[in-house]
Amino acid sequence: MPSFARLVALEEVRPAYPQSLVELAYEQLLSMLVTMKIAPGAHIGIEALARKLQISQTPIREALTLLEAQKLAHKIPNVGFRAASLLTREEIADLFELRLLIEPQAAAFAAERSDETALRALAKLSGEMSLAQTGDELAYAQFAEGDAKLHHLVATASGNRFIAETIEGLHVHLHIFRFLFKTNAPSEAVKEHETIIEALLARDPVAAEAAMRAHLHASRRRMDQAFAEQERVAVAADKSDGEGPSPRAPRTRRRRTV
Repeated sequence: MPSFARLVALEEVRPAYPQSLVELAYEQLLSMLVTMKIAPGAHIGIEALARKLQISQTPIREALTLLEAQKLAHKIPNVGFRAASLLTREEIADLFELRLLIEPQAAAFAAERSDETALRALAKLSGEMSLAQTGDELAYAQFAEGDAKLHHLVATASGNRFIAETIEGLHVHLHIFRFLFKTNAPSEAVKEHETIIEALLARDPVAAEAAMRAHLHASRRRMDQAFAEQERVAVAADKSDGEGPSPRAPRTRRRRTV
């Protein structure tokens, strides 16, 4: 998968560094999907994006095929590509059940079996993720990629190919970060990641398993909070549409729900 290191915002000038057109299109689209610039279920305008990026439609279509494999987009015959819908609350619950069964044990295996190369990669990743929490969209997208990379590295370091393939096949990380965009997830999760990595570097399987389990439970709580906020906003919008302006403030405009 192309790295977020070259990711640029659509409003910025085309980068001067060497980059394949497919990679450019992929990074732009992935950033837009993760940061919700392309809304869930929305049509992805290939022609408009081609004009914006000043490239042909072919690399954009190839990038969309990659995103389709990650379940972030899907193609509808005679219609085109649309962004994937957000996962339901039940689907999120099922995913976390599976992750809690697999990933803590994978972390324990990784603490015991990982080689020095894997440990160096984890240590480097820890530093990179600490920097990627400035709050802007680029940093958020980079943090989301870092989260996916950390879980991938841990799964790979477990030494069990089937564990690694199962975790990789879930494609869950970027979906979750779509829910958590504009929350405090990075500032909280970076500390949890550091705890996991410290246990792995210490080659402590018990601590690594506990740290991964705690991280997954914390991530699940953040998801529950995100769902609760969505429900609160929906209820507030329904009341606003049905009742009109509040009688206590008849001369003020209704505040937009953010």
